[in-house]
Amino acid sequence: MHATKEELAAKADALFEQLKDKTLSPKDRTQIPLQEMPTQDPSVRVTNMQEVALGYTENQVRVEAMRCLQCKNKPCIQGCPVSIDIPAFVAEAAKGNYVKSVEIIKESSLLPSICGRVCPQESQCQKFCTVGKMHKDVDQSVSIGRIERFVADYARENDMEKNPTIKAETGKKVAVVGSGPASISAAADLRREGHSVVMFEALHKAGGVLIYGIPEFRLPKSIVEHELNNLKEMGVELRPNYLVGKTRKITDLMEKDGFDAVFVGSGAGLPKFMGIEGENYIGVFSANEYLTRSNLMKAYAVGQSRTPLYNSHKVAVFGGGNVAMDAARTAKRLGAEEVSIVYRRTEVEMPARKEEVAHAKEEGIIFKYLHAPLKITANDKGRVNGVELITCELGEPDASGRRSPVEIKGSEKVYDYDTVIVAIGNASNPLIKATTDGIEVNRRGNFIVNEETCETSLKGVYAGGDIVLGAATVILAMGQGRKAAKAMNDYLANL
Repeated sequence: MHATKEELAAKADALFEQLKDKTLSPKDRTQIPLQEMPTQDPSVRVTNMQEVALGYTENQVRVEAMRCLQCKNKPCIQGCPVSIDIPAFVAEAAKGNYVKSVEIIKESSLLPSICGRVCPQESQCQKFCTVGKMHKDVDQSVSIGRIERFVADYARENDMEKNPTIKAETGKKVAVVGSGPASISAAADLRREGHSVVMFEALHKAGGVLIYGIPEFRLPKSIVEHELNNLKEMGVELRPNYLVGKTRKITDLMEKDGFDAVFVGSGAGLPKFMGIEGENYIGVFSANEYLTRSNLMKAYAVGQSRTPLYNSHKVAVFGGGNVAMDAARTAKRLGAEEVSIVYRRTEVEMPARKEEVAHAKEEGIIFKYLHAPLKITANDKGRVNGVELITCELGEPDASGRRSPVEIKGSEKVYDYDTVIVAIGNASNPLIKATTDGIEVNRRGNFIVNEETCETSLKGVYAGGDIVLGAATVILAMGQGRKAAKAMNDYLANL
């Protein structure tokens, strides 16, 4: 049964009253129950685009923070790509010092409201949590991400945030290409040092994947816009509708426009397809296009948005990552009666976050494990009317260690679908490579950079995020943005 926010709050209130005046031993802390995240009821949330997770109450966050053992060796930090002092911010949250807590986070991470919502903590910081290890279940780890989200939201909603101090103007100019998480981190750290920073965004709205890729029900766009406004207040200039590589080349920015250095965070925006028959039929979408139409262009707001909405009844989503979950859950909210995830392996191998999979199941998404698409069929007007799937079994592990799917001959079957969304990953944006002589990339099109500095093969040009890593997490992209900015600040100081 779905527990309401009020029911979870009442439990936390009673527990907090028992705990608040006690001196808690490590054993006491391990016996405090994990605080469940309140969510919208599944039957209600599939009818709206509002955030699914409703956030902890104040007593919930303090009780959850009390579960932290404050380990001397701080194992959780080794799982954090930007090395946030996790025990320190959790300890302040336990005391109710939320502004101090978020200040500790912001020493390492600029986007706690965002990371607290979308980062896969279960495979990063929470994976190493001692409490989780004692319970032999990572799902019982201290909910670091949920605490991070609460304290960041508290500071923002109560207008208690502090923007970083900006050093004296240096006279140096830096161009930042793209406006996703890597670029936001790089721009902030470069601006702190007193450099003039201009951020170029190809689309009409800044925010990159945070705006066009992640649905509103996982990450409210007002939060992303707030963070971008903070950047503007720091003095970073944002130029939308500016496609670097077309509007201006990297070399032009440096040689003609007077930029002393460039950071490229243009992302992995080139969708991959499967190369099967029928992918050009009407009703086949890349997840990128499908999510961009909904998230950025608000196709779901029928009558208010001019972006047309494809009328779907039975949807097949190919893939098993977070993007596949986002696409499937979005299709449900856009009115599809039936949505299926088609995945070649089992749930154990699926890379999507456990929480996203659980939410998708609650919302009625069907999971067709051990199935692979062979071809897409269409009616005489070229509109999708079915998908031929073949059943698979798991064979030997592949190079990544996951067991490879093996097709079972003779198990082919055509299923009725009128829409197909392909969510099997993205390749790096090829435009800058195509227009920039001397930039080195690997066989996947990712920029090759110095691991310590993020500098590319071109002097003064640095890169980070998905253009280097392939599709990665928000916090990993931010980590690269910060690493690059540090090296760029050193480079600019010596010019």
